[in-house]
Amino acid sequence: MEFRDVIEKELANPKLWTLITFKTPYGPGETMDQLANLLEELGWKVTFKANWWTADIPYGVIRLDAEYEGREKIVLGRWILGSKCELLKIENLDLEKGKNEFYRLVDGITSTLIYDPVIRTMREQY
Repeated sequence: MEFRDVIEKELANPKLWTLITFKTPYGPGETMDQLANLLEELGWKVTFKANWWTADIPYGVIRLDAEYEGREKIVLGRWILGSKCELLKIENLDLEKGKNEFYRLVDGITSTLIYDPVIRTMREQY
């Protein structure tokens, strides 16, 4: 990820959720791994990671839960396939806005995912 400095600065924000919108030339698995590796390089311990994407349109959502010096952060990566890594937008959200955005993004991938028991259980926990 080529936007390390911007992400590092935004992770210092006290709001729980950080939403990163970006382009990536990589597939879903590699994109998630690169974002998780970036957080770990910045000193965060990734405690949970998940990835949702659609094959019809090349975009997806990554969720990474991380801890750093007693702080918790939930990072959402909203990505679309592109020719190179490019940061489009980064914003920090409070608890309720972050949860709502997470649900909206996952719903946007495909409504059938919400009927999956794993996703349903995860939604109930957050």
